Amino acid sequence: MRVFVTGASGHIASAVIPELLAHGHQVVGLARSDASAAKVAGYGAEVRRGDLDDLEGLTAAAREADGVIHLAFNHGLMITGQRQEAAEADLKAVKALAEGLTGTGKPLVSTSGVLILASTEIREQPGTEDDTLPGGFRIDSENFAAGLAERGVRSSVVRLAPMVHSDLDKHGFTSVLIGCARENGFAAYIGEGANRWPAAHTRDAATLYRLALEKAPAGSRLHGVTDTGIPFKTIAETIAAELGVEARSVTADEAPKYLSFLAAFAGLDAPVENAKTRAVLGWEPTHPLWIEDVRSGHYFA
Repeated sequence: MRVFVTGASGHIASAVIPELLAHGHQVVGLARSDASAAKVAGYGAEVRRGDLDDLEGLTAAAREADGVIHLAFNHGLMITGQRQEAAEADLKAVKALAEGLTGTGKPLVSTSGVLILASTEIREQPGTEDDTLPGGFRIDSENFAAGLAERGVRSSVVRLAPMVHSDLDKHGFTSVLIGCARENGFAAYIGEGANRWPAAHTRDAATLYRLALEKAPAGSRLHGVTDTGIPFKTIAETIAAELGVEARSVTADEAPKYLSFLAAFAGLDAPVENAKTRAVLGWEPTHPLWIEDVRSGHYFA
């Protein structure tokens, strides 16, 4: 299958592209800069120059491909507080990709996050793949992508864990939390830290994307998580132990000072299940869970 991948020079793609190539697929990766193009070519993929703002280019690339994996998201806008602008740009990109796939029966694997199911209060029941919401940040793109099943696209959405971790992770949420703890001199958690965050190893997530491309039923929502919910206090304590500092509770008002842009999410409780994802795709994660991976030391080398 000839697969067009957006976000091809990013963290997730650094595992997805080799995974696709290893299983006999051809890959065309979207690259905005010379540096990104060199990285994509280094994986063994064909380079297509462009970005998410080139909507006509996205449509053309999707039309020429046998399938699409959409990994790109403008995290820079989110970090600077322009969350709505980032979400709107993502929705436009998904619509442009859909324009090139409508009526073909080809697969589109889009990306969302399990934090869309999060609550500010401790949840009694974990979120499932069948849980949906009417709209909101990243939810509009997810709903549009899933709805493409009615327009002749074998669409699926991978809801990723907030912490996708491995030696390939240089700028993800785990790296940000470690960076904050270094700067603060302690690892922060909000309140009692009982709220839970899921996690997934990058290479297990890559396998999930490939399986979704190959066989996910149209309209599927999939949970890219292996740890289904780690208490945030445990996250802080694990990081603190590796850095040789303490873990410390902070208030929600103090959180922006100590957790950077993650303060907006750090108090959310988001336990989820992944049983349906495993059953539908036959996905069996094999890589270390978050605590074991962080304790292995590569984040602190």
